[in-house]
Amino acid sequence: MSQPATAHSDLYAVADFCLVPMGTAEPSVAEYIAECVRVLQKTGLKYKVGYGTNLEGPWSEVMKAIHDCHAAVHAKGAPRIATDVRIGTRVDREITPGTGNEAKVKRVEEILEKEQNSSKGS
Repeated sequence: MSQPATAHSDLYAVADFCLVPMGTAEPSVAEYIAECVRVLQKTGLKYKVGYGTNLEGPWSEVMKAIHDCHAAVHAKGAPRIATDVRIGTRVDREITPGTGNEAKVKRVEEILEKEQNSSKGS
């Protein structure tokens, strides 16, 4: 079992956040999201953008990246931003950095493949 984080260590976090610029002149927010992606590219953290953004790494770095996205999107002209954030951590096993979300997706795919293979044999 992994040791709990202490004052000298950081929890490994897998986060999903949805940043929504508000009060902009145009209906599309793509330019603002692109600005957030530019911020994420500089962090060195693993991320994936979709309808929301999956981001993983040390807790403090993940939170700083979300903060920096807010600052960059405000600087681009969005007067308000609403962001929903979900964060998962675990200390019952080691997570290789950069594989937190991939491992979750892979596990679900393995379960579905096993079900599919067993139903073909019926």
